[in-house]
Order: sequence, then structure tokens, then C-alpha cells
Amino acid sequence: MADKKSAKDEKTSLSGLTGDVKELVDMLKAYARQETLGPFRDVGRFIAMGVAGSVFLAIGALLMLLAGLRALQTETGSWFTGSLSWIPYFIMMFAGILVMALSARAIVKSSGGNA
Repeated sequence: MADKKSAKDEKTSLSGLTGDVKELVDMLKAYARQETLGPFRDVGRFIAMGVAGSVFLAIGALLMLLAGLRALQTETGSWFTGSLSWIPYFIMMFAGILVMALSARAIVKSSGGNA
């Protein structure tokens, strides 16, 4: 009878040990997923929002430049007509380059020059 009881205790302790090891492995897998996939999802969301914001900002800047061009062409009367019709395009091109330069300067300045 003592042999039956000790064999049963040994089997129980062995199954308890394998259960603990399996639980440990499952816990380590869950922890690894949490600590690796979670930050990647956060970075992906951050990048997606940044790209979306950049696209909308570019569209808005383009529309503002077109509005300025349209205003220069229609509201200046006869100043920019005939052989001077290229001047509104030049002014808006200069304004676009200025906006891009100021944006690049702000980006470099905020990153501390380490782009």
C-alpha cells in the first residue's frame, strides 16, 4: 500500500511540475508579446497619425498657394497682365519655397540638428 501511495504522489508531483513549467512558458510568451508587439503598435499608430497630418498639411498649403495665386491674378487689376502675367506664379513659387524652408528649419531646430 505504501508503494501505491508513493507512486501516486510521485505522479502528482511530476504533473504539477510539468504544469508549472507549461504555465511559466505560456506566461513568458505572453510577456514577450506584450513587451514587443505593444510598442510596435504604438509606434505604428504614431507614424500613421504623423503621415496623415503631413498629407493634410501639404494639401492645405497647396490650396493656400492656389488661393494666393488666384487672388493675385484677379484682384490686382491690370498690373499682372500681358507680358507680366508670370509674376504671380513667381511670387507664389517664392512663397512656397519660403514655407518649405521655414518648415525645414523648424524641424532641424526641434530635433537639435540630429536628423
